[in-house]
Amino acid sequence: MDWEDFRTRGKDAADWAADYHAGLREQPVRAQTKPGDIIAQLPPSAPEQPETIDAILNDLEHKIMPGMTHWQHPRFFAYFPANAAPVSVLAESYVTAIAAQCMLWQTSPAATELETRTCDWMRQAVGLPDGFSGVIQDSASTATLCAVLTMRERALDWAGNRAGLSGQPRLRIYASGEVHTSIDRAIWIAGIGEANLVRIPVTGPSRAMDVTALQAAITADRAAGHLPAGIITCVGGTGVGATDNIAAVMEIAESEGLYTHVDAAWAGAAMICPEFQDIWAGVARADSVVLNPHKWLGAQFDCTTHFLRDPTSLVRTLAIQPEYLKTDGADGGIINYSEWSVPLGRRFRALKLWFLLRAHGLDGLRGMIRNHVKWAKGLAGLLAETADFEIVTEPMLSLFSFRYAPDGVADLDALNQQLVNAINADGRIYLTQTRVDGNLVIRFQAGSWSCTAEDIATAFDVITELAPKVAAQMSA
Repeated sequence: MDWEDFRTRGKDAADWAADYHAGLREQPVRAQTKPGDIIAQLPPSAPEQPETIDAILNDLEHKIMPGMTHWQHPRFFAYFPANAAPVSVLAESYVTAIAAQCMLWQTSPAATELETRTCDWMRQAVGLPDGFSGVIQDSASTATLCAVLTMRERALDWAGNRAGLSGQPRLRIYASGEVHTSIDRAIWIAGIGEANLVRIPVTGPSRAMDVTALQAAITADRAAGHLPAGIITCVGGTGVGATDNIAAVMEIAESEGLYTHVDAAWAGAAMICPEFQDIWAGVARADSVVLNPHKWLGAQFDCTTHFLRDPTSLVRTLAIQPEYLKTDGADGGIINYSEWSVPLGRRFRALKLWFLLRAHGLDGLRGMIRNHVKWAKGLAGLLAETADFEIVTEPMLSLFSFRYAPDGVADLDALNQQLVNAINADGRIYLTQTRVDGNLVIRFQAGSWSCTAEDIATAFDVITELAPKVAAQMSA
């Protein structure tokens, strides 16, 4: 294919994309294939000779698409959303065509400076104060790893990168059991070790970290000769939306001199609505904050905004400047965002966020989020009033959990797992499960870009229609 061929095929691809999205409601949300179905249709070796684009597109339609779960489906109520607003998809096509490597200011000055400006727009939108600086990472997992590495280096007086961890005191990092497993991975990768991630119990309806237990754990570790390094909090945890008392945690962090990271990957998007900002009161005192515009705001994956009260510690942890990465005559007066990230290579992620914020405006994005929150609360209310259903965790923004618990069922965990399986096999909606205090529950979150009130009504119909059928099958 040359660029003249691309001119035609690119227009065809745009038509295909529009048709795909227009027809999503008629598709089952989750792929209905079995393990191995797709790979069995694919040749074991790459072709030696070129194949036609028509042949490739035919295989895309008939071999690949049947095995795709439709994350942009309006009734995708599982996990968290991974939205792709049309304007973001459009922007990504420009990014792909330009194909810039944006690791340094000089390798694409516009990419760096647009990232600086767009991150500051987001900072203002979510209510973070002046003084915070932002960088766009690929995902919250990377932002968390950056924060953990900074905790490590800061606690070791910057000796970890140079001398390694051998012979150093045992570093300790604190988080509740409600945080995302990306925290575990960051601890592994940073060489701190899973045994040194101290799990603090949770308390209250928001399942917040128990700050009394947090203080006791830090005090005990110091007495044992360990070295506390940082605290990781969550706002809208993945399981059921657990949210720490950020202000109370910051009091302890400041008194103990510990670096803090706030994981608001999903819920942080809702902070563009001023009425929700009390959820993370105290966040202005955190060192590091992450939220994902590629979840609830409609930016195409990947696009994570990572905010730092003072980026100096992060840059000191990650920056490395061989001669071939220096910008002669400009060092000190520019930002090289590769020094704020684990990878050296960087995509032009700011463009899609810039397109999105301009095309929809903050007010348009607020309207979408407010609808999702309202609809999820309405569904939770309907289920609470329906016989044999119980709300296990009340809505945190647009996320809640519930359980089907008819009388006479010995194994409610098995029943609810079978209900999730039946719902997803049905195809009209997609849900996932989690555990609360050891019990299996069903999660629901509203967040799809194209979701409507009618889609929420469909969710209620599917859940209440299938639940008694599953119970009857299990008791037969």
